[in-house]
Amino acid sequence: MKDLKETIKEIYKNPMFYYILVPALVALWPISMGLYLKSSKSAYNTDQEQYTKAEKIIDELLSLDPDRLNYTKGKTTTAGFDYATAVSTAAEFCSIPAASYKLSSGIIQKTEGQKNQAANVALKGVEITKTARFLSTIQLRWSGLQCTKINLRKNKGFPDSWDVDLTFKYYY
Repeated sequence: MKDLKETIKEIYKNPMFYYILVPALVALWPISMGLYLKSSKSAYNTDQEQYTKAEKIIDELLSLDPDRLNYTKGKTTTAGFDYATAVSTAAEFCSIPAASYKLSSGIIQKTEGQKNQAANVALKGVEITKTARFLSTIQLRWSGLQCTKINLRKNKGFPDSWDVDLTFKYYY
């Protein structure tokens, strides 16, 4: 063991070691940079392909649902959250008549230092696609709103008529 330590000490003391090591490290630097640039180019090309694919998907989504852009125009979320406004706006956007939904909201509570408010929304005789669009729209519009429970009941005798109970919780 002592011989190995002494040999290493002698190598470090020998100036020839540094005359070989430093040029070798300097020669490795451009090689490593070349590899780095090659991988960067590959990553850039991959990102460019993903962007092109995403752009096509976005265009397809907008062609299928062009009203999605109109929903956010001229509307801001600077005002305080109100269940009545949120539900009526989302229902109107999804073509759900006022007679087809019922809202009941609770009081604002504070748990673990955070304010929250729960509410129940009952949709009666609504198509499943309108229900999904309603849920998507209201949660897209209000980021602090979470749907905690969904209960679906199919109305007998109708091909696409559902009664839906939604439980929401909004975190301030």
